[in-house]
Amino acid sequence: MPRLFTALEIPRDAALSLSLLRGGLPGARWIDVENYHMTLRFIGDVEGHVADEIANALDRVHRPSFALTLSGVGAFGQKKPHAVWAGVSFSPDLAALQAEIERICQRLGIPADPRKFMPHVTLARLRNSSPLDVAQYLSARGNFSTLPFRVGRFVLMSSRDSVGGGPYIVEEAWPLSGADSRASSRVASASDASRIMR
Repeated sequence: MPRLFTALEIPRDAALSLSLLRGGLPGARWIDVENYHMTLRFIGDVEGHVADEIANALDRVHRPSFALTLSGVGAFGQKKPHAVWAGVSFSPDLAALQAEIERICQRLGIPADPRKFMPHVTLARLRNSSPLDVAQYLSARGNFSTLPFRVGRFVLMSSRDSVGGGPYIVEEAWPLSGADSRASSRVASASDASRIMR
C-alpha cells in the first residue's frame, strides 16, 4: 500500500522560484522540482478500505480558495540538520483547512501527528551536512519570498519508498470554492468503486 498524505500542490511559477534555492549546500539531496508540495496531514501506510474512507470523508470539506505566499527558509534538526525547507506566510484559511482535515483523520481513528503543523515545502534532505554549512546556506537566502499564488484545490497524494522522496502521485483532488473549476476538477469521481490505487 502506498504511503498517503494530504497536500497542496505548488504552482509552476512558485516552483521555479523554489528551484533557484537549489545548490550551494554540501550533503544536500535536492527534491525534484515536480515533487514540490506542502503536506497538510501525513496519513501513512493504510489499508485500501481505510484510504477509501478517508477519501469519502474528504468529500465533505467545503472551504474557499485562498492566496498563499512562500517566505523564508529554515532547517529541521538543530545539531544534526536533516532537511532544509521554504516557509509559508501565515494564512488563516490554510490553518482552517489543515485543522478540518486533521479532525477528519482523527475521527477515522488515524493517530494524531505528534508534531505541530508547520507549513513548509521541503527543498532538500541532508546527509552529513554540517550545521555551519546549513547556517551559511540559510543566512544567504533568508529574504526568499514568492509572489502570492491562489490555492484552488487540495489533494490526496501517495508516495512509494524511494531515496529522497517522490515520485508523488495525486490520487484524488478536491476543489476549493471560488477556484476555476476547469483547473481544479476532481481527478477521480466519487462513484469509483475502488477509489485509491492499491
